[in-house]
Amino acid sequence: MNTVSKDVQKVLILENIRSTLNVGAIFRTADAIGIDKIYLCGITPTPIDRFGRKRKDVAKSALGAEESVEWEQAPSASACAEELKKSGFSIVALEQTKDSIDYKEYTPENKTAVILGNEVDGVSKDLLGITDVVVDIPMNGIKESLNVSVSVGILLYRLFDK
Repeated sequence: MNTVSKDVQKVLILENIRSTLNVGAIFRTADAIGIDKIYLCGITPTPIDRFGRKRKDVAKSALGAEESVEWEQAPSASACAEELKKSGFSIVALEQTKDSIDYKEYTPENKTAVILGNEVDGVSKDLLGITDVVVDIPMNGIKESLNVSVSVGILLYRLFDK
């Protein structure tokens, strides 16, 4: 992972997001709210494929945001979170756990890294062990969760639209 510049205040860590359309939608929301950087970890697809070509499937839902939001590929979300923590970031995971708190009860720090996990498995236990806080979005219907790209929009606008 590259050294974090002092200007970076709001970042996302995407851990093993599998859908290119979700990644693109997350880029679009990140651009809209002013996220400084996105770390694409594990199997999370990047806007550029391994041959250096622009991924049309990411671009389809990002609508250009993949070019306006800084991003970096990082093999390990845990190592990325640890490095950010050393740089003074508060590490926040969006996940449903027995210890998670309602996202409306959390106030972000000046430097905040928000972790989003895999569409099926969520944020890994290793990564949850690094977090400063775990927040969730309470569900009132019969479904247990929202799509990751929808969840991140709800959370980011609550935290950063000031």
